[in-house]
Amino acid sequence: MDAYEYSELLKSLATKMDNIKNIVKPDVLQARLDEIEQMQQDPDFWNDAQNAGKISQEKTKTERILATYHNANDALQDAIEYFEMAKAEKDEETLEMLYEDAASLQESTHALEVQMMLSGEHDSNNAIVSIHPGAGGTESQDWASMLYRMYLRWAERHDFKVEVLDYQPAEEAGIKDVSFIIKGENAYGYLKVENGIHRLVRISPFDSNAKRHTSFSSVMVSPEIDDDINIVIEDKDIRIDTYRSSGAGGQHVNTTDSAIRITHLPTNIIVQCQNDRSQHKNKASALKMLKSRLFEYEMAKKQAALDGVEKSDIGWGHQIRSYVLQPYQQVKDTRSNQAFSSVDAILDGDIDKMLEGVLITQAK
Repeated sequence: MDAYEYSELLKSLATKMDNIKNIVKPDVLQARLDEIEQMQQDPDFWNDAQNAGKISQEKTKTERILATYHNANDALQDAIEYFEMAKAEKDEETLEMLYEDAASLQESTHALEVQMMLSGEHDSNNAIVSIHPGAGGTESQDWASMLYRMYLRWAERHDFKVEVLDYQPAEEAGIKDVSFIIKGENAYGYLKVENGIHRLVRISPFDSNAKRHTSFSSVMVSPEIDDDINIVIEDKDIRIDTYRSSGAGGQHVNTTDSAIRITHLPTNIIVQCQNDRSQHKNKASALKMLKSRLFEYEMAKKQAALDGVEKSDIGWGHQIRSYVLQPYQQVKDTRSNQAFSSVDAILDGDIDKMLEGVLITQAK
């Protein structure tokens, strides 16, 4: 990197930072922080535990956004100032140091940009994820289990907790269905871009002729919504079925029909839960999943109306990403148009850059 390239980088980052400032509105956030701190000094504030908890969470989130903004902005302003001074004094040592720190400067601005992409109303919520194999029997069922492992490894990398709601193993290999909650900050904000069809191309390990196969699995992600969000589910609109629960390796095997499947008749959304031995608890969990799915469904309908497209053109029915293992190795997202060659790392849960690329592309 030379002085001209570094100067152009600073101009680009300064423009980006101005755009971010217009979104963040640091003065407004600081005023809100001051207001919250005044509220918390009132002894009566803590009498309403639920409200106090929400306000405290808002404070923590606001403080984090402000700190990230100020750190990135201060670093950029310092770099601009040092660059002008070093250039004027022909201080080659300082210039080289600035050039070496260019990547770090870009990364801090990128981190702030990504955080802005995760500032939606429900982005900070836990994520309810369901994976369903497409047609193709064992091939697709195995692919579904590979995706399941990818998300588990991603959660592990972020120290997020995972609660399995429903797990139905396939007879030969893989899974028939799985639903689980990933619990952690911004879990939904990141994983909401995973809604859609995931395509795998590989030499089949189940084909004795070693032919190349294409498999599909759908991933559905919805936010775990709060109880105070009013979503009414009429009894006449749902059908509840019970069945005997079972799990991988005999886990959760039960002798009673404790597993629950709920079908929402108007939308044909189906959820099921067999995590607990109690039918009552499984029903409560399934209803919670259904509310989250209906919330996501209504949000998608509203977005479709704003975008001027039919509901059938959006949601979970479109292919979003291809994972090619043979004859070459590449993962390509159809929305960001980014391609990655680190297929093994991605299938091992290293998907942050891929997710962030989609978030930034969609924001633009």
